Order: sequence, then structure tokens, then C-alpha cells
Amino acid sequence: MSIKTRILNLVSLEGKIAIITGAASGIGLGTAKRLAEAGACAALFDIDESGGEKAVMEIKNLGGVAKFYRCDVTSSTDCKKVTEDVMQDFNRIDILFNNAGIVLRKNIIDLSEEEWDRVLKINLKAIYLLSHHVIPHMIKNGRGSIINTGSGWGLKGGPNAAAYCASKGGVVNLTRAMAIDHGKDNIRVNCICPGDIDTPLLHGEAAQLGEDEAKFLEEAADRPLGRVGVPEDIANAVLYFASDMSSWVTGSVLVVDGGGLA
Repeated sequence: MSIKTRILNLVSLEGKIAIITGAASGIGLGTAKRLAEAGACAALFDIDESGGEKAVMEIKNLGGVAKFYRCDVTSSTDCKKVTEDVMQDFNRIDILFNNAGIVLRKNIIDLSEEEWDRVLKINLKAIYLLSHHVIPHMIKNGRGSIINTGSGWGLKGGPNAAAYCASKGGVVNLTRAMAIDHGKDNIRVNCICPGDIDTPLLHGEAAQLGEDEAKFLEEAADRPLGRVGVPEDIANAVLYFASDMSSWVTGSVLVVDGGGLA
């Protein structure tokens, strides 16, 4: 076997089944495409049915395999049912990318209790719910890789983002706890902390703050590498954690932010 073939085998996800949440757009869509390109069958979870079906067609046009499942990741009933649907369709789950999330730019005073609950449910509780239903299947399969989307603001504070920072800080430490608990099951759990990524969520932040979008994006690019990220930057990191390239990596928190936290 040639060196090139051995390297390609390390990255290959051929025959693997990967669940991606928040897969209809942004980081989720970019990652679904990358994992499908690496050979995985991408199970796309989202509440956006039209966006999800469009994402499936995009992946198929790239030569990949994908199927859309409508899922409200804050609903235990949905998470259980859709996990069972994936198992019925493919008989295994190898990779879970807990990515669905929202950004709400408010401080504690301006934040309503309902808004606090919504951010924590989508960004943090959803990881618990889906992992709760997926991990038993990974245990039966003898292995698995779970990747959670944190944030640079899960490692440090940020202005006017109290609920978001709290939720992402929770994601970081939940990742570590899951890695400790399920290492014995040969399930690796890791976290990616993106910086500002050019997605609808980032553009929406400017509107929430009442700032000029062009100026907001220019300020977001003020980091050592001089640009905001793109979904593919995060997708490549997810591929690393999903593949055998990271076979001895668990409980890790990888910052992918163009040097912003530096």
C-alpha cells in the first residue's frame, strides 16, 4: 500500500453514517458536504424542511449520499424518533455532529427569561437530548465520534451575549464530561470552538445589534489571519475529529478562529 493510499484511508469515512444537526445552512451544510465528500452518508437534521431538501440535492450533485430528517433538536420526542429512523434506514450511527445553535446578542438586563431558556435549549440541551439517544447505538456498534460546536465565547466572555456565552461554556465542559464517561465505550467526544464564520447567523448579529452590516463584518475580520471564517474551515476540523486521524483524541477543545483568541 502506498503512502498516499494510507493517508487517504486515515481521512476516509467510507461506509460511515454521520448525523449533522443544523444541516440546512451555514456550518452544518458545509460540514455535511465535506463528510459526504469523504465517503460518509450524511443524515441531515434540521427544522427547515425546504432548506434541508435543497441541501440533500447539493450533496447528491457533488456525488455524495444524503438524506434529510426533520428534527426539532429541543424535543426529546423528535430526537428519539429521528434517531430510530436513521437506525432503521442505515442500521448504524458512527458520527454525531451536534451543531444546531442560535446567537442572541443581549445582556442579562435586557434578556427575557423566555429568551434565556430558548438559547440554552437549542445550544446546550439539544446536545444532551440527541447524544442521550445516539450513544446507546454507538455503544452497541463498539465505537463512535461525537463533535460538539462550541464557540470562542465558550472559552472567554463576550459583550451583549450572556445566554450565548453561558450555553457555549456549558458545551465545552459537557464535552469533557462526555469524553470521560464514554472513553470506555470507545466513543470519542470533542469540541470545536469557531470564531466568526460567514453564515446567516453572523449577518443576523449585525441586525440584532443595530449595526451596519459591512462595518460589523469588517470588524469581525480584525484578527491575525485577517478574515472571517467560512463553513469549510470548520468542516475540515470536523472531518479531523470524525476520522481516524484523531483516533487518540478525546475531550479536546479545538479553537478554529483565525487567531482571534490569540
